[in-house]
Amino acid sequence: MQLQFFPSKTMAFYMAKMFLVRTFAVLAMLVLVLQTLDLLGESGKILAYPGNGDAELWRYIGLRVPQIIDRFLPFSVLLGTLITLATLNQNSEVISMKAAGLSAHQVLAPLLLTSIIVAAISFAFDERIVVRANASLDAWQQVEYGPVPRASGVKTNVWVRDGEQLVQAGTVQGRGKDTVLGDVRIFTRTDNVLRSITKAPRARYAGGMWQLEDAVRFDVTRGTQERLGTVRVAPEVRPDQFTLSKVDPDGLSFGELRLAIADLKDAGRPIQSLEANLWHKISGPLSATLMPLLGAVAAFGLARSGKLFVRAVIGMALGFAYFVADNFALAMGNLGAYPPLMAAWAPFFLFLLVGETVLIRTEE
Repeated sequence: MQLQFFPSKTMAFYMAKMFLVRTFAVLAMLVLVLQTLDLLGESGKILAYPGNGDAELWRYIGLRVPQIIDRFLPFSVLLGTLITLATLNQNSEVISMKAAGLSAHQVLAPLLLTSIIVAAISFAFDERIVVRANASLDAWQQVEYGPVPRASGVKTNVWVRDGEQLVQAGTVQGRGKDTVLGDVRIFTRTDNVLRSITKAPRARYAGGMWQLEDAVRFDVTRGTQERLGTVRVAPEVRPDQFTLSKVDPDGLSFGELRLAIADLKDAGRPIQSLEANLWHKISGPLSATLMPLLGAVAAFGLARSGKLFVRAVIGMALGFAYFVADNFALAMGNLGAYPPLMAAWAPFFLFLLVGETVLIRTEE
């Protein structure tokens, strides 16, 4: 029996069903409470825009609920694990399983397999629904809950650095060699001192340089202005440096973010924080598989000894410690203090070892 991971299909389905029901019951309760509190705080801002009413409130709920589900699903898995294992322990079912020859890992096996399925569902839910809700809600909040303009493909107010020069494009249209800049300003500096400002209403990429039309240069030192006509400048600036605007990792799927990172890397922009967020799109949902292991302390020990509550608190403390460590590591990754892979995966593997150590030392 020790060599079989699931000695009894009936017991495995029984425990998996208990675990899923309690997990999603906790998740539903958290979503209801948190969405109510969040709506109380945002309803004033939503209704402040003229013409907004009940439809906009329901729209906000539809966009906000996926975010809450995605954020608190691992926490719900932790609470579902603690409630399930504490109930089994209190009813002496865990003792019966161990008396039948099951090891601690075999007792937890149904929960571990079920949590892997939950993690896969969470990843798919994040890729298909949450990223779209994040992008839509962010765009809506930027216009203060007013009408969101249609995406035209035109980027605005883009800055690019070329050595001592700063190039500002008021508008950017097209991609690659067909990129067209509008309302262009080039700030030329020497030793961080502004020397001249070149303005042009339009610029095209031609012959490996940017061709300014009707350019005018203002000499800051002399206070004079000179008409240049058509000139070519900034040979080191590539078109993709303008077409790549600010990337929001929460509003992009794993594949889209990976492509954006590749484009930014080619453009010579920093990508460390985005790489950390990229790998966290996998390690985040996968953290649900850790919760049965971290909450396993609630399953073992005699319930009548009065220490069941203490064990449940220890399991909850381990789960909370993981969430704190995960957020801290991701923040350090965004700041560049941690390498991207370390920021995304170090807390996961650390608490995997902690959970296994606690389980083996106490029960195996």
